[in-house]
Amino acid sequence: MAVDVRWATTEDAAALATILCEMAAHYRQAQLDPHFALAFAGGEVAGLASVAIAHPGIDLERLMFLKDLFVREGARNQGAGRALIAFLAGHCLSHGIGRIDLTTEDWNDGARRFYTQLGAERHGQKIFLRLSGEALKTAAKS
Repeated sequence: MAVDVRWATTEDAAALATILCEMAAHYRQAQLDPHFALAFAGGEVAGLASVAIAHPGIDLERLMFLKDLFVREGARNQGAGRALIAFLAGHCLSHGIGRIDLTTEDWNDGARRFYTQLGAERHGQKIFLRLSGEALKTAAKS
């Protein structure tokens, strides 16, 4: 199956709604980010990548943070995820962005296998932390 990937536009509102609703149900929460790339297969939306660009990274290069990569159940293992990553990596290379950083849940064996097959390496120097709830309120007052 041929997979086409491009940046989402306002004309993609229906496709975004479809994939975001399915992704929210999958993760049991709504997740949004400022930049979206969509994969289409057979004329239907197949996958979504939401990213943020950070300026600059620790090595003084910009970096792309892959917030979410989601492929619809019926489109998995058909190239949509690889096409999305190839699209994002190509964007990075053509825009002077030095790397893609991402996280995945420890229970998501499929995602970990997917990223490992792409050559992603576990980066042991970072620990994932979160400010939320009362800690977020306290931080806002400091």
